[in-house]
Amino acid sequence: MASLAPTLRVSSLCSRPSSFAKTSAQLHFAGRKRWTASQPTRPSAQREALLTRLHVAQKRWAATVYSNNQAQRPPAADVVHDDHPPQPYKAPTTGVLALLPRSWVPYAELMRLDKPAGTYYLFLPCVFSTLLAAPLATPIASPSSVIGTTALFAIGAFIMRGAGCTVNDLWDRNLDPHVARTRLRPIARGAITVQQAIPFLGLQLFAGLALLLQLPWQCFFYATPSLLFVATYPLAKRVTNYPQFVLGLTFSWGAFMGFPALGTDLLSNTPALISAACMYGSCIAWTLVYDMIYAYQDIRDDAKAGIKSIALAQDANAKAFLAAISAVQVALLAGAGAAIGAGPLFYVGTCGGAAATLGYMVRKVNLQSVPDCWAWFKKGAWFTGGAISLGLGAEYTAQYFGLYGEGNEAVAGSAQ
Repeated sequence: MASLAPTLRVSSLCSRPSSFAKTSAQLHFAGRKRWTASQPTRPSAQREALLTRLHVAQKRWAATVYSNNQAQRPPAADVVHDDHPPQPYKAPTTGVLALLPRSWVPYAELMRLDKPAGTYYLFLPCVFSTLLAAPLATPIASPSSVIGTTALFAIGAFIMRGAGCTVNDLWDRNLDPHVARTRLRPIARGAITVQQAIPFLGLQLFAGLALLLQLPWQCFFYATPSLLFVATYPLAKRVTNYPQFVLGLTFSWGAFMGFPALGTDLLSNTPALISAACMYGSCIAWTLVYDMIYAYQDIRDDAKAGIKSIALAQDANAKAFLAAISAVQVALLAGAGAAIGAGPLFYVGTCGGAAATLGYMVRKVNLQSVPDCWAWFKKGAWFTGGAISLGLGAEYTAQYFGLYGEGNEAVAGSAQ
């Protein structure tokens, strides 16, 4: 036991943290010196053997401490390396925002003037329903009526998308600062106060109402329920893993609006109502697809901030889920055409175009890449939405010029 005392004394010295003034080498030397001085005179060979044993014991102890420290560290995959530390806000120097007066820029950012993809997604269901409803009008809607109605919907989508973003940022003003992508939004960074944002929201809603009154008066009653979804969508991410479904209820509302805008009353026309309902459901499914891709940009920050998301809920089988929802979207598109007796151009152009573009996008998108998710979110509007619109446009053209003959005209007429 006496021979172990030096080892214990030196071990206790070496176990001190490296932040102490002495280095481990100094401690080792001091321990050996004190022990050597306390020992009786021994033959030189015996002393050297004991010193060698002491040195080996110290090396083993150091290796054990190092191994224990390594075992307590988190796995490398769990360590977050912030390769892109937060950057301070910089006023835009290019694009449309750079052309505005400096005091207007925060309000333009609040309504996402520089990011029009959301406006496209709000506008396209209006296009779908307008082209779907055009052959059902009595008489069939003229191209000028279709273009004029579509133009009004485009302006309305721009205004109401901005209003929706304002509502969203007001609700999320305490969450946005914790998400890298949203921390520099105007309210989150303090460029606009709540007291300034609320009157701006009122101005946007008043402008939307003024535009709505340019359409047939029935449109007012069809459009008003959508305001409930606009106001409550931001709350959905706090209570459900599928807030994108609530967003779909909001962004897809235009799937109803084309019918009353062209003079077709859905409440008195069952085939048109079924067709509009199927188109609405199809657009909701589409929203789940493109906004799930969008949500992957924030999946890590959402998890830290406690924000619920479809990307988090379906991360384990994301591509399979996207493919299944895309199939639902195409099936509901087919139902919308079947309800009003659409011709082959509808199924080939609209349904076939949607299936092809959705399948390609789901296959190609890299959900682990933020830039790729953002790129496909932007492209998806006119990639899939454009294909659906072209198919519906071709169907309307065929109906307008009577290319299907009397058989299809009679089927279409039965829906009126």
